[in-house]
Amino acid sequence: MAVLSFMAINFYLLFSYSKVSAAADTITSSQNLTDGKTLISKNGSFELGFFSPGQSNNRYMGMWYKNIPVQTIVWVANRQKPIKDLSGLLLIDSSTGNLVLSQNKTVVWAATLKRKAQNPVLQLLDSGNLVLREANDENSENFLWQSFDYPSDTLLPGMKLGKDFRNCLDRQVTAWKNQYDPSPGNLTWAMKVNSYPEPLMWQGSKKVFRSGPWNGVQYSGKPTFRPHPIFDFRYFNDGNEVYYMILLVNKSKIARMTVNQTTNSQHHLVWLEAKQRWDRLASVPRDFCDSYGACGPNGNCNIKRVPSCECLRGFKSKSPERWNALDYSEGCVRNKLLNCKNDGFVKYIGMKVPDTTNSWLNERMTRNECREECLNNCSCMAYTNSDIRDGGSGCVMWFDDLNDLRVQPDAGQDLYVRVPASELENNDGLKWKIGVILGSASVIISAMLVVLCYRCRSRKNLKADGAMLGYTSEEQKEDLDLPFFDLSKITTATNNFSMDNKLGEGGFGPVYKGKLGDGQEIAVKRLSRSSGQGLNEFKNEVILIAKLQHRNLVKLLGCCIQDEEKLLVYEYMPNKSLDSFIFDQTQRRLLVWSRRHDIICGIARGLLYLHQDSRLRIIHRDIKASNVLLDSEMNPKISDFGLARAFGGDQSAANTEIVVGTYGYMAPEYAMDGNFSTKSDVFSFGILLLEIVTGKKNSGFYCPNDSLNLIEYAWNLWREERPLELIDEYIEENCNLSEVHRCIHISLLCLEQHPQDRPSMSSVVVMLGSDAVLPQLRQPGFFIGEHLHGESSSPFKNSTTSVNGLSNTVPEAR
Repeated sequence: MAVLSFMAINFYLLFSYSKVSAAADTITSSQNLTDGKTLISKNGSFELGFFSPGQSNNRYMGMWYKNIPVQTIVWVANRQKPIKDLSGLLLIDSSTGNLVLSQNKTVVWAATLKRKAQNPVLQLLDSGNLVLREANDENSENFLWQSFDYPSDTLLPGMKLGKDFRNCLDRQVTAWKNQYDPSPGNLTWAMKVNSYPEPLMWQGSKKVFRSGPWNGVQYSGKPTFRPHPIFDFRYFNDGNEVYYMILLVNKSKIARMTVNQTTNSQHHLVWLEAKQRWDRLASVPRDFCDSYGACGPNGNCNIKRVPSCECLRGFKSKSPERWNALDYSEGCVRNKLLNCKNDGFVKYIGMKVPDTTNSWLNERMTRNECREECLNNCSCMAYTNSDIRDGGSGCVMWFDDLNDLRVQPDAGQDLYVRVPASELENNDGLKWKIGVILGSASVIISAMLVVLCYRCRSRKNLKADGAMLGYTSEEQKEDLDLPFFDLSKITTATNNFSMDNKLGEGGFGPVYKGKLGDGQEIAVKRLSRSSGQGLNEFKNEVILIAKLQHRNLVKLLGCCIQDEEKLLVYEYMPNKSLDSFIFDQTQRRLLVWSRRHDIICGIARGLLYLHQDSRLRIIHRDIKASNVLLDSEMNPKISDFGLARAFGGDQSAANTEIVVGTYGYMAPEYAMDGNFSTKSDVFSFGILLLEIVTGKKNSGFYCPNDSLNLIEYAWNLWREERPLELIDEYIEENCNLSEVHRCIHISLLCLEQHPQDRPSMSSVVVMLGSDAVLPQLRQPGFFIGEHLHGESSSPFKNSTTSVNGLSNTVPEAR
């Protein structure tokens, strides 16, 4: 039966094509495209119509090369919703101007426009771009919609791979599931946007190939400096838009790039007219060293060596047994800890630079300035120039482990890796003489602190420790009753900070689960060298949280300051942080509305305690989902007081020249002017409340209906009296709608533009627990930070570029 059906479709298509005498390249709002008819671009390069892939009977609207006998699909509209018969119809909706694909009057796919067209025309261009435009306007800048913004599995010359922040576009290429099914597979090629953007290929959430960042000449991972015979590679980044593009060296050639689910690779293809077939110019990953992280953290891959993996100088294999068995997944660790003051650099020539996730970029620095900046920052692990032209310029610095390194004998660039002075040896085995570069006063103070705290462990000397940590004389009069843990005990408890014990990572650094000798489970926060935070934040957290006692605040059990380690020991929260639930597609199903409401109320009570009922008035300054921990009964506990500020008496506001916190949660007056108060925390709480209701992140929200962020989207729905459309789909069926509506109202009250218009946390707690009439709303503040989409700011004073994706909780230079 299926065979007969397939034959019927083919017969119908042959018959239909025979009726098409002269296909046009456009249709207007008074025309349509039915199954069997096609659009052909002006010079006959591309054709648009309905097709069935391989042996499938499903029908799709797609595009292919017109003059190539081997049908090669380059774009598909209805990838996830095939049409089951020949009733497909493509038209321009006369009432909305939207491009609509329907089956028996049921919409299966639509292209929504940003503005309504007056006289829309759909046109297929010879570039392979399907565009919707005004009939009298062919300017590409004014297109109402274009298929180039929504790639399928193919990147054509002139298409962009990357992000457009102004128009909320994320142009990425996703493989077909298989040759008969064009629905998206799990192989994706996209631009990873951080301080130093680079294209990456993922298989699900696993990185499989990284081309490296643009170094002014080419992508760092390109194996040779020789020009490509077919493609000219381009890179563009102006802050509003960042993308990768390919152009043709010879415009008479037909070439494309595609990702293939079956081979888990990216192919560079050119059409050979003489042989009537596609020729594969290259495929990536091209060898073992191209596979992401082939040699693990701090491991260097050289395909010309056997074995190919080796540890960087000053490093050794983390697991020698696995390494000798050719399992490099655990990578390498340092032979000796860095001491910051006496470090130097090993120069590696011809390298594909490390994964840029934990990097920082300043395009105006010289190489020498970059070296000095790296030496003066104890968290800096490596540096190089961001632009290798004309002797090199710009500065990139890496923090934490260096991932996905490889030797590029015929290309690459210089990379300088930090090592202790004792590891710097020349070929004769003699140690290099290097100058000691002293850091800032804070480094010296930190070293003194380490020594004193190591020696002062007895109860008798606790007050001296308190003085070194910065306690006032009044505070020293009180018994802090805060134990100082021995490093060996914590190392044992966490199995030497094993990755198997790692719970997560925040602005302070990684957090590990541990078990003390008496069986008590603990969570250990370890100050990371790559953290934007340091001694001040560590001291701040100890001072502020030591005396706080509330069921909705996490309990600090003690601290450890020994050798180069700075550790905070907390009660263990078995359910981790709130963000691991509300932003996870699986876990969020477990948070029914009643549980979410309890969490909201608990967070509100914890903030009320900080603002009003604790011995000091405390402004947290970093309220967000990842800083709310959940105990075994899912009770919320506010954590991470490293950025908090305390006030005495009636003081409740201040101003700072250094803004700290997380973009996406900052109040407008704080982010722009440095003014913070208890109402700043209220604003952050409003965003968190909205995220709990919707299950969506504010800073990662991708602009439905052209909204800047989740706040604006919620406000627009409120004004249109459709606020319940915000509800997370996983709680729609079992939630109390009036309760949800009230929470949305309260969240928007907390998000109002001016601090004086926002309620206090005491009012919020009352509003959450009663049915009283709520105040009328004013327009909220939409500001989510200078760097949109989750980028964080620089940890260096007076820097103007973005930093270090390791932590979203970092200081911003103003």
